[in-house]
Amino acid sequence: MSNRREFIALLGGAAAAWPLAARAQQSAMPVIGFLNAGSPGPLAHLVAILRQNLAEAGYVEGRNMAIDYHWAEGQYERLPALAGELVRRQVAVIIASGGNLAAPAAKATTTTIPIVFSVTDDPVKHGLVTNLARPGSNATGVHFFLSTLAAKQLGLILELVPTAALIGLLVNPDNQNAEAVMTEATAAATAIGVKIDVVRASDRDAIEAALATLIRSKADALVVAADPFVFSRRLQLATLATRHAIPAIYATRDNAEAGGLMSYGTSLTEVYRQIGVYTGRILKGAKPQELPVVQSTKFEFVINLIAAKALGLTVPPTLLARADEVIE
Repeated sequence: MSNRREFIALLGGAAAAWPLAARAQQSAMPVIGFLNAGSPGPLAHLVAILRQNLAEAGYVEGRNMAIDYHWAEGQYERLPALAGELVRRQVAVIIASGGNLAAPAAKATTTTIPIVFSVTDDPVKHGLVTNLARPGSNATGVHFFLSTLAAKQLGLILELVPTAALIGLLVNPDNQNAEAVMTEATAAATAIGVKIDVVRASDRDAIEAALATLIRSKADALVVAADPFVFSRRLQLATLATRHAIPAIYATRDNAEAGGLMSYGTSLTEVYRQIGVYTGRILKGAKPQELPVVQSTKFEFVINLIAAKALGLTVPPTLLARADEVIE
């Protein structure tokens, strides 16, 4: 009987210890801080790619890893405070994505927590790394080219609308790249003899007003500059451009998939895949300074023939032949 009582006591003690063990295991679970200038809904498919690549590295959200999502929802001034919250939580690594805004906020907040960034501008110029091959700090990531493509996008839209004399350029004035994009686009337009009409928008109503301004100025086409907030409004932009019969080119394939006419820019799918790869390597012990900054060179040119038909445009065969994807 004594042995039986001892066995039951031992069993009960073990059972009581199981929840404690489970809690200890959970508390040891690494937490990834996710900092983004945009909104969760429009980026859900890209976050899914990130999680998929983390899973391939052995880190499954909710099983042996957690992600603490912090979204600025287009209010870029919130990014430093959001980064501070992640630092106070002492996350294992911070993913700073969504253009050039989240990464500097994270870098200014911590010099010790590893940061994996994605930026559209030179990370050396922004002080994120000392050089691309040897980052030399707590940050590394992906440099993808979206903010320096205005000249190329202008050339593509003019191939489709060769008689265009006035081209609208939509920028978000809250984005630090806006001035550089305007300078590049204006220089390119001057070189080929067309004019640029810059319109600005940092909220939904301003987008409506910007398109109305272009209608009044009789703009022949539109180039939409890359920006996290503007990206989140891609369906609104595509609808307005079609309604007002303005041929437009955007920076990402997501815009064309949302009904936009054309897009030219870096593959965001590839960017988020690489973010997942680097984050997984850091969780396994790699140091950011040992991981060279990846320069994403996979560009996508997408044409939406459904949008072209709605605008009454015939896409030249030479342009179609150069497209990476044609949506029909």
